Amino acid sequence: MTPDGRPPQRPTRPSRQSPPARQQQTRTLAVSAGLVMVVMLVVAIVVERRGDGGQVDTVSPIVTTSTVAATPALPPISRELKQGTDGDDVRMLQTRLAELKFAPGPIDGVFGRSTVQAVWAFEKLVMKTPRSKATGVVTPQMWEVLRNEVRIEPRRQADTPRHAEVYLPEQVLVTFLAGQPTLISHMSSGDSKPWCEEVLIDAGEEGNDSPEQIAAGLPLKVGICGESITPPGIFTFFRRSSGTRETKLGTLYNPVYFNQGIAVHGAILVPLEPASHGCIRIPMSVAQVFPALVQFRDRIYVFDGVKEPESYGSPLPPADKPDPNYTTVPTSTTVPPTTIAPTTVPEAPAVSSTSTKPAPTTTSGTIKP
Repeated sequence: MTPDGRPPQRPTRPSRQSPPARQQQTRTLAVSAGLVMVVMLVVAIVVERRGDGGQVDTVSPIVTTSTVAATPALPPISRELKQGTDGDDVRMLQTRLAELKFAPGPIDGVFGRSTVQAVWAFEKLVMKTPRSKATGVVTPQMWEVLRNEVRIEPRRQADTPRHAEVYLPEQVLVTFLAGQPTLISHMSSGDSKPWCEEVLIDAGEEGNDSPEQIAAGLPLKVGICGESITPPGIFTFFRRSSGTRETKLGTLYNPVYFNQGIAVHGAILVPLEPASHGCIRIPMSVAQVFPALVQFRDRIYVFDGVKEPESYGSPLPPADKPDPNYTTVPTSTTVPPTTIAPTTVPEAPAVSSTSTKPAPTTTSGTIKP
């Protein structure tokens, strides 16, 4: 007993939590740590995408790679693979590119032009190689990235099941279905230069599409001036044609239009640098499958690396105008008419009354060619 008559108090001990309570606390801490990591990741992405003045520094989609081997594990390569090489290692490369949707062309073990362009797209998109420095050569080091896990996610979640994204700085086009890539292609857009050319326009194409012109079904040859600009923004696919079409902007193969006369289309020449009159050029082999991957009213986002597409809206391309210096040479000639000079008959000389012969009559005439 204490001096005041109260029983002595026992020293307090730390309370023990039951095992379920401790597990709950551990889970709470783990979730909190996970949320912190997510917030940090989002902040990092925002900082990466935006530089000074709100400019977009990262244009390409979200690309992640890991050291986890693809399934099944692919063996390393012992040489550089480039245009002109062939063999089982080239076939393995083509198969892997096709799995990642990089469109290498036929999987035949021959490193051709289509495989070069697929490697260009991989270099620019995944390896972050500047466009002007892409080589189209697969080194053993690049193959280490290729043969491991590579994941490419869109920058936008569109309001349509399918959509396309165009990255002008990288010159790469990607189509997505439900957030998964269905095609990744090297491309070439407008070079931002003015031009004046004689063009041939098929009936039904812009500039030769009046009811009378369509009914006549004849191509139209005319001189046009324009600017080779591919406007950034958000657009929708609204029209397509099959086969080769002659238009104001040039020869288009399997075009799918999204901004007046601007289309995604196949072309024989698809260089590393921008080179079109404003369209999105893709390799001919890619253009054979592209139209099946997008549909009417599907979205296409065009990123320029300066601002987000939403800030531009859906701007129209620069208007073209007739070439003031364009002249045509007639294709038909007219034969001048034949002129016949009038025939003159001189007066008959005086006849002597004693002459018994008639006076001779002289007729002269001149024919000019």
